[in-house]
Amino acid sequence: MKMTYSSTVFCALLALTSTSAFAQATVQSCNREVTFDEPPKAAISNDVNLTEMMLVLGLADRMVGYTGISGWKTLDASMTAGIEELPELSSKYPSKEVLIGAGADFFFAGWNYGMKVGGEVTPESLEPFGINVYELTESCIHIGEKAAASMDDMYDDLLNLGKIFDVKEKAVDLVEGYRAELESYTAGLSLLDEAPRVFVYDSGEDAPFTAGRYAMPNALIEAAGGTNIMNDLEKSWSTVGWEAVVERNPEIIVIVNYGEVTAEEKRNFMMSNPAFADLDAVKNDRFVSLEYVEATPGPRNVQAVKKLASAFRVE
Repeated sequence: MKMTYSSTVFCALLALTSTSAFAQATVQSCNREVTFDEPPKAAISNDVNLTEMMLVLGLADRMVGYTGISGWKTLDASMTAGIEELPELSSKYPSKEVLIGAGADFFFAGWNYGMKVGGEVTPESLEPFGINVYELTESCIHIGEKAAASMDDMYDDLLNLGKIFDVKEKAVDLVEGYRAELESYTAGLSLLDEAPRVFVYDSGEDAPFTAGRYAMPNALIEAAGGTNIMNDLEKSWSTVGWEAVVERNPEIIVIVNYGEVTAEEKRNFMMSNPAFADLDAVKNDRFVSLEYVEATPGPRNVQAVKKLASAFRVE
């Protein structure tokens, strides 16, 4: 077929316009606006929950590996199947050399989720090596102000990843599905006379590590109809004194299950310690366990809200 000069130019301009629209995306990442001229081809995610966000968007084939899982947690069967072809490049936080050596062009991490303020791996330290960073929204509190944790933190991360990797429609469908699923579920729940007082027990015997207002469990508890007794703690995850827990007398204790100490061992510690004998949660043996991947921002937050809502309504 003979093509005229003008039609050739038109087709070239059309192709260029389509490519630009297809490739470029600008997203808000904590206090930065980050522009991607093309979707990443060699991504690395840190931690089990961030990795699962990549998987639900079908991005395993855009990844060269993951970090920060086996040093603390284990993968369940569904996640193992999703990343069986990918190497774990570092069992805990990766070094800058690990990321560069893997040929990464993208790192999905967060503050205290693979990066530390003042550490060697930051968006600024990776930029000269052509590695763009998208920061987990929940973690932004470590470098500036943000609102209390909400389900929107997780939804926004999925939507932003959808823009970055040019799978926007899939991300929108997922988020709309999650929202509808939760709305439908909570609409069918019985009303509570008042919000139960809830304490999140992550770890620690001398002093408990717990979730403040900026940690995802605060959002999960509220979405399920409860009140986090540490919702005035102006931090995400932090250590508090047992005295404050006793004084606030939780009716339900949410245990985060991961690491060497099992959820049952954490429960036994609280049930057998005389200092906690008068807590309503201990007297009535009202404990509920969340897996780490449920308690941190990710697709399983919807499942976690359902689990908590059900536990809050059992006397």
